[in-house]
Amino acid sequence: MTHPVLEALPAVSDRGDFARVQALLAADGRKLVVLDDDPTGTQTVHGVPVLTEWSVASLTTALAEPGPCFYVLTNTRALALPAAAELNRELARNLAAASRASGRAFAVVSRGDSTLRGHFPGEVDALVEALGEPVDGTLIIPAFFEGGRYTVHGVHYVADGTRLVPAGETEFARDATFGYRSSALADWVEEKTAGRVRAADVAHIAIETLRRADGASAVCAQLLALPRGKVIVVDAAAYADLEVFVHGLLQAEAAGRRYVARTAAGFVRVRAGLRARPVLSAAEIAPPAAGGGLIVVGSYVAKTTQQLESALVAPGITPTEIHVDRLLDPASRVAEIARVASAADAAMLAGRHALLFTSRKLVSAVGRAGELGTAQIVSSALVAIVRAIQVRPRFVIAKGGITSSDLATQALGVKKALVLGQAAPGIPVWQIGAESRF
Repeated sequence: MTHPVLEALPAVSDRGDFARVQALLAADGRKLVVLDDDPTGTQTVHGVPVLTEWSVASLTTALAEPGPCFYVLTNTRALALPAAAELNRELARNLAAASRASGRAFAVVSRGDSTLRGHFPGEVDALVEALGEPVDGTLIIPAFFEGGRYTVHGVHYVADGTRLVPAGETEFARDATFGYRSSALADWVEEKTAGRVRAADVAHIAIETLRRADGASAVCAQLLALPRGKVIVVDAAAYADLEVFVHGLLQAEAAGRRYVARTAAGFVRVRAGLRARPVLSAAEIAPPAAGGGLIVVGSYVAKTTQQLESALVAPGITPTEIHVDRLLDPASRVAEIARVASAADAAMLAGRHALLFTSRKLVSAVGRAGELGTAQIVSSALVAIVRAIQVRPRFVIAKGGITSSDLATQALGVKKALVLGQAAPGIPVWQIGAESRF
């Protein structure tokens, strides 16, 4: 993307940082564990497993397997903070036990939304507490270039067409559950910590540092000079910036420092030492040659509604609107679930793609669209609909974080999946395990 904010920056140059990242990771030996608060965190990786449960036995096996990293789908964005924090504590305790059992050390990333929605600092605080080892800093890195998310001079931007909009001015900042005001990440940290961490005390790794000839060494020196416990905001406007930062970060860790990261998907690929790969071809995705697919749209944000409007007129689509008001009324809920499931079965039997979408506007006695309680009621109904479908879909596409997670774990019964890659930039494709329903 070209934009005055980005065009004014020093030029990016490849100085071999990624190769050095891979070498440092090989010497370090720790496996990266990514705790993902919804399934979209696999937007940049390929050939990586995803667990949907975190028993000590499953984590021990995952740590012992070859490969640089694995994900654990926590779906904590669908939970209230106390439940999300307790889940992170449980997972951390199980990870520590699995590390002892497998003999494999690990590094951990708390993967959150690139538009800053989610349980911060609650999840990270719970994770650090349960791991029981002090950390030298908390990294905040929401950059996700495939989705048009950039951090420059400490301000996080979201691309909207040809514009870069400060995150605090987007619809995402007005989220009914996870809303915020600040676009400058230091201010956002102060806002989210209710003043416990003051903006003036937040450290900043500037993009000018990352683009210096000695960028990695400068990053390492800056990290080593910081007092323990700092929150550290990291600029990034291209993958080369993340490669320089991770190179410096790994040098600091080799010197004995330890960090916990709250990041979007971009950081994960670099921190795991995974090279970029092209989007998947149709042959690589390889769904069955015939039959209809199933598309389920639960997300309410305006961007999704725009995408839905395009999908409704695409060839081969049979749309069915799910009337949310009927789902919220116990007297009509069962009939609405049966109606929608039957319509999906009929469409797929006819070889058409069944597009199921929730009605776009909702203000009810239960709550507004997007509020956590309403989202949970609607998502549980989407799970019931997919469970009631009898025809095997050619493929399943789920739109929306809670929707994707609940359909995978509750409707399809996925315990382990493999991220094949991306169907388009930022759109992950999972091959789900033999234990799943389809």
